[in-house]
Amino acid sequence: MTKKILFIVTQSEFGGAQRFLWNLISGLTQIVKQKDADIVVAAGPEGDDENGLLRFLEKKGINTKHLKYLRRGVNPLFDYLGTVEILGLIKKEKPDILFLCSSKAGFLGSLAARLYKSALQPKVIYRIGGWAFNDPRPFWQKLLYKFIEKISARWKDVIIVNAECHRKQAIELGIKSRGEILTIYNGIDINNLVFFDKEQAREKLNYLISNSKFLISNQIPISNYQIIGTIANLYPAKGIEYLIEAANLLKDKNIKFIVIGEGMERNKLEGLIKKHRLNNFFLIGAIPDAYKHLKVFDLFVLPSVKEGFPWTILEAMLAEVPVIATKVGAVPEIQPGILVEPRNAKELSDAIKKLLRSKNLREKLTKEAKETLELKFTLNKMVKEIKKLL
Repeated sequence: MTKKILFIVTQSEFGGAQRFLWNLISGLTQIVKQKDADIVVAAGPEGDDENGLLRFLEKKGINTKHLKYLRRGVNPLFDYLGTVEILGLIKKEKPDILFLCSSKAGFLGSLAARLYKSALQPKVIYRIGGWAFNDPRPFWQKLLYKFIEKISARWKDVIIVNAECHRKQAIELGIKSRGEILTIYNGIDINNLVFFDKEQAREKLNYLISNSKFLISNQIPISNYQIIGTIANLYPAKGIEYLIEAANLLKDKNIKFIVIGEGMERNKLEGLIKKHRLNNFFLIGAIPDAYKHLKVFDLFVLPSVKEGFPWTILEAMLAEVPVIATKVGAVPEIQPGILVEPRNAKELSDAIKKLLRSKNLREKLTKEAKETLELKFTLNKMVKEIKKLL
């Protein structure tokens, strides 16, 4: 019997939730071919462009729905209209399983499912990459998000988190679903991800730097420099400001810093770069398939102040690039390399110096990281665990 699965994610702009959906649906392709499942994916208008999740899925032949009112921010009018819109979609599609990704979609989607009066209620699965109340935000907003998660948990049959620390936190806060709260780690396709080699990536990034939205220095070529890089949206949770502060502490003319990603923090980060007169720090914007450029980095640094389970760290581990990351979210459970405290530019700069000075340490960390990846964090393992719930 064919099962219909309706996936809903708040926005189409690629982040952790969108990457999870893309990977999961790619892994479920075999099921779709066997007609065991009918997949529909819906997302709100933010990031709904040629580089958004829905467009990528449409090219793959997946049935998609472009929602008008599901928005990331809190807005009573849009939230009401978004709930009505989702309810209408549930009535039309009549899914056997309603699979919700991200906080806003999780709340409004489960509320709409509760309002859906039918003898055949969908099974509601909620997958959250990181609790919204852990984000850097005002205290009252943290309380609001905790309240929303606790209230809406009772409307969900299964809650999936991607780190054991998040599952324990849910239990401590009394976030209880009708069924289970499960930890299922993110996984990547270790056999089919293809990277540019180091020289290819250098050529491409030289071009991107010269055409970036923010360029202080005319010293464009990066061929003779050590490259410290990251792939992250320019959001407060990603802590890019601390990487800028670390670059300022290092004051090393032989290092270039490259951030691939875009977001709301751009103006603030540009201001910090100008303040410190860093002519070696580049914000080159978002680019498709950013992971392909990872081998250009001598070190991959993720300075986040809040994380769920960062995909980019797994990709860096597969690309055999040494990793420095902060002790947030699932990162300590991944064990990717050197871990430092969040919001600590001094500790971050010291870790960068330590790794750049020791080739043996870099080789040791990359070897251990790749072995861990192949054992615990593969796409095949993740998809198999989620298939059991469908």
